[in-house]
Amino acid sequence: MSGQSNRATMRDVAALAGVSLKTVSRVVNDEAGVSPDVRERVAAAVQRLDYRPNLAASNLRRAGARTGLVGALVQDLSNSFSASLLRALEDAARKRGTAVLAASLDEESEREQELVHDLVTRRVDGLVIMPASDRQDYLVAELRTGTPAVFVDRPPRGVDADSVMIDNRAGGAIAAEHLLAQGHRRIAALSDMSTIYTASQRIAGFRSAYTARGLRPDPKLVVDGLRSTDQATEVVYELLSMANPPTAIFTARNILSTGVVRALAERGLRREIALVGFDDFPLADLLDPPLTVIRQDVARIGKTVAELLFARIDGDDASPRHVVTEPTLVVRGSGEIPPPTR
Repeated sequence: MSGQSNRATMRDVAALAGVSLKTVSRVVNDEAGVSPDVRERVAAAVQRLDYRPNLAASNLRRAGARTGLVGALVQDLSNSFSASLLRALEDAARKRGTAVLAASLDEESEREQELVHDLVTRRVDGLVIMPASDRQDYLVAELRTGTPAVFVDRPPRGVDADSVMIDNRAGGAIAAEHLLAQGHRRIAALSDMSTIYTASQRIAGFRSAYTARGLRPDPKLVVDGLRSTDQATEVVYELLSMANPPTAIFTARNILSTGVVRALAERGLRREIALVGFDDFPLADLLDPPLTVIRQDVARIGKTVAELLFARIDGDDASPRHVVTEPTLVVRGSGEIPPPTR
């Protein structure tokens, strides 16, 4: 990754199309007064040079100039993990006089590309991305021309760039092993869409804990594709209605933990069915019983992301770094409930 290459400018487009700067400006801003032939020549030059108009200023951006803005795209700004991550990034940015433009992706690939394009058009100095797309090849041109990007929570695919994430597989294994060690064998596992890297890795870890003991989980108790608290609640109702219901539950996302807690509370089973959730959240320690969780050190993750990003902005052109942090089991009570004696 190099920060030395310059992006194409409006002057480059004008030279290639053989027109004036004013004409290029009119075409880029979709103004009248330009013939179809000239408009086509300018459009062809824009595409060939991969030119991005600068909405942040009316004049050309000088090589090496900065806008004092960084873009951060997370899955859900309302989620406690994303909010804590952004706060850590914001704290680091403030010390540099840099502002953070943040938005939610909601697991929508097209939205990701649209927002990245919008941020790049505004000439942000760098990007932090929690990707929703399967591949990020669309960023090749931006990385090549010096826009640094740091991926968080999920690894980049199709490009090689800095990344910071937790060992999700290890976290899932720790959660399952903790419940297995209490004597549970019928453990339900609830997760997000299996196409999401974090969800698939956490469930893979869950399964590996069974395998390590020469066991296998009941496939009827492993449910994925859950996108909301309400969906998690409904699934728990269905699991509890089984002839042989689970004695423990592992949730691979904090909003799913909330749905499970609600279902167990409504059925009066909060102290009868064990629960371990992935990711902590506010007030989890004040539940009855307090929620045992697999915790990510979000502050450390956010700080590391900021360090990598601003180092790139300052000209660091070393090979991409891939940082993996370790999860921590926080024992509080809900995950230590033993299975019923039969």
